[in-house]
Amino acid sequence: MNPERKSGLGGLVARIGSDDVLLLLDRIAIAPVFFLSGRSKVEGLFTITDGTFELFRIEYALPLLPPVLAAWMATIAEHLFSTMLVLGLGTRMAAFSLLGMTAVIEIFVYPDAWPTHLTWAALLLPLVLRGGGRFSLYAVLTRSRPAR
Repeated sequence: MNPERKSGLGGLVARIGSDDVLLLLDRIAIAPVFFLSGRSKVEGLFTITDGTFELFRIEYALPLLPPVLAAWMATIAEHLFSTMLVLGLGTRMAAFSLLGMTAVIEIFVYPDAWPTHLTWAALLLPLVLRGGGRFSLYAVLTRSRPAR
């Protein structure tokens, strides 16, 4: 028996590729946070509510961006990038975009919510740095094919 080969659950995780499993868990853990936030901004499939525009106008009041544009951008980004994370397609870009959104929320909207935002950042940073891992649609689509 190879002394370096682990047995049990530790061996299984090592054989599967612990980084790949953790990246998959990161993607699955953080995506619903943003997707559900996006869903809370719309009625039906994709009609942004008046309440959402009001939130961006009064409570969020982001500098440099008109509230209507900010509401549209946030709603689209939360739906699109969270879906990309679940699929593992464009993972680095999607995670980087959501990390940027997290920074904007932390700095301009809810600065006292840093424990939550730090948790989001902790899940997004590995995805920015490592991508979606082996268990992603990108990995499946880019797997090298044998020559015919």
